[in-house]
Amino acid sequence: MRIALLGGTFNPLHIGHCMLADSVLCDLNYDKILFVPANIPPHKMMNETVSAEERFLMVEAFCKSAENYGTKRFFAEDCEMKRGGVSYTCDTLQYIIEKYGDKIDGKPALIMGQETAAQFYKWKNADKIAESADLIIARRNSDFNGIDTSGFTNVPEDGYSKDFHNEFSLKDFERQFNSHLSCRYTMLENPLLPISSTEIRARISQGKSWRYLVPDAVYNYIAEHGLWGYR
Repeated sequence: MRIALLGGTFNPLHIGHCMLADSVLCDLNYDKILFVPANIPPHKMMNETVSAEERFLMVEAFCKSAENYGTKRFFAEDCEMKRGGVSYTCDTLQYIIEKYGDKIDGKPALIMGQETAAQFYKWKNADKIAESADLIIARRNSDFNGIDTSGFTNVPEDGYSKDFHNEFSLKDFERQFNSHLSCRYTMLENPLLPISSTEIRARISQGKSWRYLVPDAVYNYIAEHGLWGYR
């Protein structure tokens, strides 16, 4: 069984995340995608009041609903929430390897966006992660569609840059990535969807259109619980 991990805050999970996971399934022939919501992300200070449990429940609701559309290969993994504290990928990866054991065909894969991968060398035990997992890097886009997101952005910490701080060509990205780490990776030819959780939070709060930027299950959860001031 080929397993890939897609981690993040999922604050909230949106159709860009869903499309990315589906691209890995279809284009790279993986069997299972584990969505892993972070408990406390190590590289940014979140300015939101939505709890880790609520973020996980939105992801879980989506994964269960996907079964109705014939996709039984998306799963919500709550190990970081249960572990508590700051969520480090190296710990999660080791947990997944031990949990699935010899059921995993080869190495588990780790999916990350291009802007995250550019700073991957700063991660805790990055070398060990690169040895233990196959890296899949997805193309990203930073267009916020003219929405004011200034009050909804997360603050980077520990020397990390803001998301999309480094916008450069693929060749420039490869040069920067390879200058810090010597490891192989797969660049995913995923569709570029200019969507971000930051923009969605801002749209909800400002009463602007956002309904179809998230899966039905996530929309229903946000509406039912009145997250981000939804009325």
